[in-house]
Amino acid sequence: MLEILDEPYPLTPDQLAFYQENRYIKLKQVLPPEVLNYYSKVIREKVKALNTMHLPMEERDTYSKAFLQVMNLWLESEEIKRLVFSRRLARIAAELMGVGGVRLYHDQALFKEPGGGFTPWHADQYYWPLSNDRTTTVWIPLQETPLSMGPLEFSARSHRLNNGRSLKISDESEKQIEQLLREADYQHVVEPFELGEASFHSGWLFHRAGANTTDQMRQVMTIIYMDENMHLKAPENKNQQADWDTWCPEARVGEVIDTPLNPVLYSSR
Repeated sequence: MLEILDEPYPLTPDQLAFYQENRYIKLKQVLPPEVLNYYSKVIREKVKALNTMHLPMEERDTYSKAFLQVMNLWLESEEIKRLVFSRRLARIAAELMGVGGVRLYHDQALFKEPGGGFTPWHADQYYWPLSNDRTTTVWIPLQETPLSMGPLEFSARSHRLNNGRSLKISDESEKQIEQLLREADYQHVVEPFELGEASFHSGWLFHRAGANTTDQMRQVMTIIYMDENMHLKAPENKNQQADWDTWCPEARVGEVIDTPLNPVLYSSR
């Protein structure tokens, strides 16, 4: 069943061009239902075991209401490692970015609880001490995800917008970035996700997610990829320093991020 994790997923020239222009794309039938159903159980059990957020929803801040977040699950489970190390997914990431290969930055499960709040507008790369924008994140829902469950929302082409990049996920980022995107007239895209559908978005693309108004957990697994030749840059904020310390602690500023935590997952060479 899991052999498909290493089988190629063919991308069309139109899909490659769409990603380059908009810096996001949704792809259908990336993984079959039986694989997603399998990983839904495996990842749910691991998130339950490792989750450290136990405050009642009403006592949390906006960030903590948005999702339960458990990272680098590949270090905790050989089964999950097989998904994170999928050549199928990594090859899609490399081809969309137009690079020869990709390394792992880190993975994370993002579970939005029933009644969980919205995820504010933000750009992921605010948090990353990476030297360029050759990054992409695959967002894999482990169930069908209707609008009522809070699927990912994209602001197409907003990677071109420099304003707002210094804002971390917060009520303030939701307010300020929403206004910036509206003034710049970037297209706002929010659609349900079918089972098997996954999205890829670049590090500087602004995105958000709505609240989960259902009585079901919104279960999502994500994997963050970077160009295999990515260099570490000097951190520009405390969050980038924390990411350096956590996800690539042996890397050196100005050098390729080649550490045991950042293996090459796909290379065309």
